[in-house]
Amino acid sequence: MTGAPSFSLGLREIPYLAHVWASPFRKARQPVQGAPRIDGQPVLVVPGLLSGDRATSLLRRSLDAAGFRAYGSTFRFLRGVTPQAMERSEERLTDIVEREGRKAVLIGWSLGGLYSRVLAQRHPDKVAMVVTLGSPFSGDRRANNAWRIYHALNDHSVDAPSVADDPSIKPPVHTVAVWSPIDGVIAPQCACGEQGERDVAIEMRARHMAFGAHPKTIEQIVEIVAGQLARIS
Repeated sequence: MTGAPSFSLGLREIPYLAHVWASPFRKARQPVQGAPRIDGQPVLVVPGLLSGDRATSLLRRSLDAAGFRAYGSTFRFLRGVTPQAMERSEERLTDIVEREGRKAVLIGWSLGGLYSRVLAQRHPDKVAMVVTLGSPFSGDRRANNAWRIYHALNDHSVDAPSVADDPSIKPPVHTVAVWSPIDGVIAPQCACGEQGERDVAIEMRARHMAFGAHPKTIEQIVEIVAGQLARIS
């Protein structure tokens, strides 16, 4: 059984909360010269537990600066995986695809990655690619430092989810798992996944709270998304 990250690793996440809170106020950096650019590719970004679109605003602006068209999830406070929230995500994806006239890339941070993988399972005709950022889609559902919070916020446990979909099943689209060996919230093995659960696993030395909000980490993520999309285009 995979264990959760250590207490000391969890404590090291705390300073990075400042980046999450500052996300709406930071200016996106322009891509470095020669970085891959994608012409208007729509992207839906789904936030993590206890957060919403404000937390991913810098990531979305950075994607826009690189030539993508990034959309928020419309979530203000994501507290778990529920049928109602899943339906809302499906409606959001459909709206983006109909508006843009092309498939969308899904980027999910932490819990948002579970939403992204399930959306791609249900609607592969609407999804170009899935990228998860420190998302616990594989292995032991308690191998993280957030499951107790999840239980406190929901009427179901992580072991008995309220939707039948299994996020560990690879969607029938290109699926990229970004994971970190120094993640203080999610066990690296759960975010990396096993062979057959994703197409590509990319190691990034970043704190869990940095994935969607730290400027330098975001630069790397934008490059990964652009590079992987160019690879399958």
